[in-house]
Amino acid sequence: MRLTKCRGCGTRRPGAELGKTHSQFLDPAVMGAEGPTSGAAYTVGFLLIKAGGALIDNMAWLFAIGAAVGLSDDHDGTAGLAGLVSFLMMQQLLSPGVVGAVRTLEEGTVDYIAFSKIAGNSFIGILAAIIGAACYNKFKNTQLPDWLAFFSGKRSVAIVTAVVSIVVSVVLLFVWPIIFGALVALGNGIAKMNGIGAGIYAFLNRLLIPTGLHHALN
Repeated sequence: MRLTKCRGCGTRRPGAELGKTHSQFLDPAVMGAEGPTSGAAYTVGFLLIKAGGALIDNMAWLFAIGAAVGLSDDHDGTAGLAGLVSFLMMQQLLSPGVVGAVRTLEEGTVDYIAFSKIAGNSFIGILAAIIGAACYNKFKNTQLPDWLAFFSGKRSVAIVTAVVSIVVSVVLLFVWPIIFGALVALGNGIAKMNGIGAGIYAFLNRLLIPTGLHHALN
């Protein structure tokens, strides 16, 4: 897969953060600090923080669609659809309810917490975007036999993406708890390092936030 600049997805998080920053400037009470809890400034600040939250809370969806389009050869929307298909497929297959039906998963364990963090996880969104873009670039010109001609070309991309996502989900079924557990262990180790650990934690936490893996470190 040819790596290209991800068009259309690079400004989403800064835009959301800008909205929250402005809301705090207009009225600190919106962010939980002392200040008036009514009036025009409070209302505008409240709307801005909700607008910013709409993007931040759904960052995984934006990654899955926007990054897939950006990574595709011709920046076609079909790649974004493929990224969304992959994200929805993996999010469903790796949910605690589904995982608990195919393997032992006790509530409160690290494994359970790991799979409970799959929903809306930016790391899964990024992975879905890569899968969707790779499948689009590879199969967008595929020609099938006449009796399957309707599914030729770009129509085949979503189908192939779904199959690949199932395979990746099976792999993550065993790999994801290991990755999550390693980050949890790293977080516990950092917590024992006092002042130095606080600096390392702050650095790694900010580094992992865009991928959604900061939950394990916390």
